Amino acid sequence: MRILSLNCWGGKLHAPLIEYLESVDADVLCLQEVVNTPGSSDAELIYRDGNHVLNQRTNLFSDIEHVLPQHEARFFPAARGVLYDGEGRTHPSEFGLATFIRRGLPVIGEAMSFVHGAFSANGWGEHPRARNAHCARLFDPVGKAPLTITHMHGLRDPATGKADSDIRRRQAERLAELVRTVWRPDERLVVCGDLNVLPGSSTFEVLADLGLSDLVTGRGHTDTRTSHYAKPGRYADYMLVNDAVRVSSFDVVAAPEVSDHRPLLLEL
Repeated sequence: MRILSLNCWGGKLHAPLIEYLESVDADVLCLQEVVNTPGSSDAELIYRDGNHVLNQRTNLFSDIEHVLPQHEARFFPAARGVLYDGEGRTHPSEFGLATFIRRGLPVIGEAMSFVHGAFSANGWGEHPRARNAHCARLFDPVGKAPLTITHMHGLRDPATGKADSDIRRRQAERLAELVRTVWRPDERLVVCGDLNVLPGSSTFEVLADLGLSDLVTGRGHTDTRTSHYAKPGRYADYMLVNDAVRVSSFDVVAAPEVSDHRPLLLEL
């Protein structure tokens, strides 16, 4: 089984992103920063947050769904706000997580919950904004055993950067609580995503109580960002597994560049 985790950056690098997701042949795709704007026919819209302006692929979720017809698609919005077109008109849009699961992999347990805040229906909200996580327990016909996969987009806090804080600790605890509602302790477990923390974060202490260890730092990778990210601090994305998972291969994919984050690709 092949599992991919990627922060899609709102589809800013749309063409290479779509080409990569179509060709990577992953069985489960855990995607963060996915845009869904079904009421707009514009190909791109603009996200504005103070001085931060970013082009977004208007209907990234349906674009990915179109090139992955062999997968069941799930979208989990964290917030509903507005994007802007070139003439300044607003378009209601949703932003959140998407999970794509190959048809033929039975989903035998599932949960989604907010690990920070709650769904914001009337705007993107104040920082640090709401964050959710999705957990799916699958039956793997090849491995003949269940496997639970969970992904999250960790909160962004302009006040503390990626440093530890009480709200980050609570976020990790809520993530662990969500996992425990679906996962069985004697089964395989994978937790991944753009966690938005540093390698020494207490988040990993919380997740260690689930028997999880990180493959990014554990295998010597020092960079999960691409050339499109110019700030210092090259860690953001992680892939954690428990001892029941037998890793065939793992890579922090440097090329092609499809986002300001690198894809994490795990093969069992």
